[in-house]
Amino acid sequence: MPLPIAHVTPVTGRLTGQVTLPGSKSVTNRALLVAGLARGTSQLSGILRSDDTKYMMAALRAMGVEITEIDDTTVAVHGTGTLHAPSEPLFLGNAGTAVRFLTAAVALVDGKTRVTGDAHMQKRPIAPLLETLRAMGVDATSDTGCPPVCVNGTGTFQSGEIEVSGKLSSQYISAIMMLAAMGTGETRIRIGGGKIGAVGYLHITAAVMRAFGAQVSFPNESDILVSPGGYRAAEYPVEPDASAATYLWAAEALTGGRIDIGSAPGDMNQPDAKAYDLIAAFPNMPATINGSQMQDAVPTLAVLAAFNATAVRFTGIENLRVKECDRIEAVHKGLTAIRADLASVEGDDLIVHADPGLAGQTHPCLIDSYADHRIAMCFALAALKIHGVTIEDPYCVSKTFPAYWDVLRGLGVSVDITQP
Repeated sequence: MPLPIAHVTPVTGRLTGQVTLPGSKSVTNRALLVAGLARGTSQLSGILRSDDTKYMMAALRAMGVEITEIDDTTVAVHGTGTLHAPSEPLFLGNAGTAVRFLTAAVALVDGKTRVTGDAHMQKRPIAPLLETLRAMGVDATSDTGCPPVCVNGTGTFQSGEIEVSGKLSSQYISAIMMLAAMGTGETRIRIGGGKIGAVGYLHITAAVMRAFGAQVSFPNESDILVSPGGYRAAEYPVEPDASAATYLWAAEALTGGRIDIGSAPGDMNQPDAKAYDLIAAFPNMPATINGSQMQDAVPTLAVLAAFNATAVRFTGIENLRVKECDRIEAVHKGLTAIRADLASVEGDDLIVHADPGLAGQTHPCLIDSYADHRIAMCFALAALKIHGVTIEDPYCVSKTFPAYWDVLRGLGVSVDITQP
């Protein structure tokens, strides 16, 4: 069946207004899992309601965690410190955080758990995480190196020293960190290669763990220490989503507007908040941007860079190839659909050949979102300034920002979504 298409009418004025951001997906899914592993009743406020977090909550409920819905952004999580074997496979759609975090957490189940997802998720690699779990004594297998994954849990795992590659997705390491707090002894996670990669995301994980009573430290740039003791219930406010904020910051920059999101970048602990300074530099963004510490912001920055005064090279973004889609290729194809010479790829680097004259031009094209929320949302920015840019499968934004198109409409942008 043909997918819906979003038609965004370019704006001629400044975008101004107030927007309530959704809660952070990264923080929400970490907090849900840790609260589910804690003993007692935790209250989480400001949570994100999206496909990814719904999958996480459904999986926790399937393993015996009671979750009470208080209002649209608040839940009470009643944990017992244990997880029970689910009666059915845990289906998690294309929720990468949920799949990776739960693949580790179900080692605590006394019994067999199958973790799976949709067709996109079944192409996303998870073998390095399984290798790490097996080194911890966990029986974890996959026929393809991608989900579905089978974990035969015994309720325990081997504490001690475990080495993981620094090239791994930070989500793999976060998964091990959250599991390690449930051990009977101290766990030292040693990063092979001598340096942690996307360390900012690991500090988010550590902050959530500490809020629920766990002890975790970074004694040097290659080690993480997690003490035993599990988690205790807590009241925890989830901060607004910095990744979602990047689209609004970029819309401000492109239109010379002012959008009040109720939070300053400096108040956000998420790595993507660092993208604010780069966006604020527009139209004089730096010639090279290392995206390793703000990976989800790279698509936003790349589309903004198309209108920059000078070309921008994005480095340190190889992990974008194993997100919901190959985001390097998706952004490259989207930009070159607008104009053939607008972007190029060299190895894992993305080069955006900027042209401030793009604004106001007409370039009819249909952007393939690859069912990836970040691709759909970032190319809506291009459509704010270029006539003829349309976006396929716009409702995929429900993964993290279900109200995205309504938010744009609330700022005065004309968005028409049609079914072919």
